[in-house]
Amino acid sequence: MTHSKHSQFVIIGIAGGVGAGKSTVAQMLGDLGCVVIDSDAAAKDALQRADVIATLRAWWTDAILTPTGQVDRRAVASIVFRNPAERTRLEALIHPLIAQDRARTIEAAVRAGLPGAVIDAPLLYEAGVDRECDVVLFVDSPQDHRLDRVRKSRGWTEEDLRLREIAQLPLDVKRDRADYHVVNSGDPEVLREQVTRVFKEITAHRCIPTDPPGP
Repeated sequence: MTHSKHSQFVIIGIAGGVGAGKSTVAQMLGDLGCVVIDSDAAAKDALQRADVIATLRAWWTDAILTPTGQVDRRAVASIVFRNPAERTRLEALIHPLIAQDRARTIEAAVRAGLPGAVIDAPLLYEAGVDRECDVVLFVDSPQDHRLDRVRKSRGWTEEDLRLREIAQLPLDVKRDRADYHVVNSGDPEVLREQVTRVFKEITAHRCIPTDPPGP
């Protein structure tokens, strides 16, 4: 259940392929007044909790720690993206923590009178987060563009991208399930125009009476 069923506050989920520019689109919506919920950042925070670190050490030994005692995300990724059972176990550990953080952020945004919240979650559909959203916006981008982005921004190889994509729903399924679509061809101004237009459409549909008429 979303917070926006009885108000004009809207929760927008962002979906798309790895490296499609979902975070860029989320930030553009943030520029339009929405609070941006970065689930990847929340996951990083969750992985640094003392109780989570203790659990991961029990599962996978100190091999997943950096020399400073923090979680080495690349070491964890090498485990979970090659073993679905381990990935499921990790998600069961940290997804509830991310959900709690998300709920607190949305409650604060509603109280602050913001127009909406944007959920930038890599596993929006896979983790069922789309059920918390009023609408889902799909960010499309050519595969070669996405690979180029993750090479430059994350140092990933084509195999790194492939492993992450096979762990998610197929792109055509995500695209078909989304309510709105934008195309990220690499021109930020063109993308911003699309995002602004979509946001206006979404909010226009929310401008309805918040209470049903009386008897």
